[in-house]
Amino acid sequence: MSQAEDSSIHSMWNIMRSVVCTILSLSFIIGTPGNCIVIWTVCTKMKQVSPSVLLILNLAIADVLVLITLPIWIYSFVDSWVFGVIFCKILVFIIYCSMYASIFLITALSLERLMAVFYPFTIQRYKTKEKISLIIFLIWFLSIAFGISVIPFQETEKMNGGLLCTCRNYSSQRQRLSYLLLETLAGFVIPFLIICTCYMCVARRISRMTYQSRQRSERLVASVVVAFILCWFPHHLFNILDIISIQIELSNREMSLALEEIVDRGVYISGALAFISSCINPLLYAFAARRFQNHLRFAKISKLFEQMSQTVTEEDKKRSMVVTKQEDTLVSTENL
Repeated sequence: MSQAEDSSIHSMWNIMRSVVCTILSLSFIIGTPGNCIVIWTVCTKMKQVSPSVLLILNLAIADVLVLITLPIWIYSFVDSWVFGVIFCKILVFIIYCSMYASIFLITALSLERLMAVFYPFTIQRYKTKEKISLIIFLIWFLSIAFGISVIPFQETEKMNGGLLCTCRNYSSQRQRLSYLLLETLAGFVIPFLIICTCYMCVARRISRMTYQSRQRSERLVASVVVAFILCWFPHHLFNILDIISIQIELSNREMSLALEEIVDRGVYISGALAFISSCINPLLYAFAARRFQNHLRFAKISKLFEQMSQTVTEEDKKRSMVVTKQEDTLVSTENL
């Protein structure tokens, strides 16, 4: 490699490192207090907590677990990874455990919205503390199980004179392909299809109703879903490109190397963007709660969550009765 090429790569790495550190710093500064306020509000200010709010509480906990690791990642990008391979594996496990927990919680939130809109009486039977706790336990159990899968492969690597906790050491290309498929399918594609199906059904039903508070609640949950998908899509897109690169390695070596180079350059930025998902939810709650008359932002968020709980328990029953009557009338008209 010539001196000019080496200088160009080093310059590009410095620019990318600055962008990554800026994104991570802003995520930590905004997200940590924001999510702590959400946790504190739900745990201390609410007498009645609906399944939706309980899932939002666990989503905030998952986000905090990620955010508290950011100072270490920022230091490692500014200087070098000096914490050893074991700590590298632990921190990456926390990141991936949180990623799976977030997508599984958001999927459960979407399914709960679907049940609340279409089967409000049925969902009442599943609102006992024991059943909700069991669902959340299963979500975290699966998240930990999927998160553990990254530990054997995670290693440190030398880059531009320093050490980074970014390397995956696979024993074969087949093993690498299997892991990438597992991460993308379980952590994005399958949940994404479930979420989209839920919200297409919910949107059709909600558009026929006039309950403004219900529509506001649905829009809030939908914004959380969209924000998560936008933040994590680049990461999984690069995973898909990596999968394609592996698949065409023998048939088209040149294209495979080109895709591999794109992945190597983009993976750091896409990884940094994924951290934004851990700080954006409190901003969405604050924006949704802006209409409440109170000078304290966390008090407005408390009112927002209380309204979500009341909406589920009261308006769903009213709407279900109205929709049932409307559908019965429609059936009777068609029979005539």
